[in-house]
Amino acid sequence: MYISSPHTSHFTSIDRSPAVVSESDRSMEEAAAAADMNGGVHQSRFRRVCVFCGSSSGKRRSYRDAAVELGKELVARKVDLVYGGGSLGLMGEVAEAVRNGGGHVIGVIPTTLMGKEVTGETVGEVREVGSMHERKAEMARRSDAFVALPGGYGTLEEVVEVIAWAQLGIHAKPVGLLNVDGYYDFLLAFVDKAVADGFIPPSHRHLFVSAPDAPSLVHKLEEYVPV
Repeated sequence: MYISSPHTSHFTSIDRSPAVVSESDRSMEEAAAAADMNGGVHQSRFRRVCVFCGSSSGKRRSYRDAAVELGKELVARKVDLVYGGGSLGLMGEVAEAVRNGGGHVIGVIPTTLMGKEVTGETVGEVREVGSMHERKAEMARRSDAFVALPGGYGTLEEVVEVIAWAQLGIHAKPVGLLNVDGYYDFLLAFVDKAVADGFIPPSHRHLFVSAPDAPSLVHKLEEYVPV
């Protein structure tokens, strides 16, 4: 584990421009070309998947179980994790699952949140940035796909933003909702209502996918074709 911050020399060559958000599109093609059968699980076409989730664990055990299951699924497919850098809540659960399985973890966290979302030992490689805007841009730049576990305001804002970016043509990366126990049914209903009332084009209803469990969701992300 190591931490880089705006005040150290680490990562000085990283371009922080939001324009690099589509940098990893090429890596998906390379991974797809190199895909093979490994331990009964098809190696992913993704090198890294960004996971949005809460810094709380929620009241249902199923949320924590889903975070761990997702982490194990990424490890089985040899996919690295990019996430918000915290060690608490569902963020900590998914990061620990990936690290414990031998996968690589990249956390991106604003300096102001280090004391709020990290307790004790950090998980994996931590990239400390100056703002929430930098955090989201860096996470998107490093990732080939996005998954939202249950979470609160921040999680909802993050996943809706990357869906909106897909709608605007800023990226063509798959976005998925891990709809544990129907947690995201409200969002699916909202999108259906917006389509019915003419605020979202019908074709844009398919800018993201959803599934109730990690294996099913990752499979849908692998099969996703940009709208």
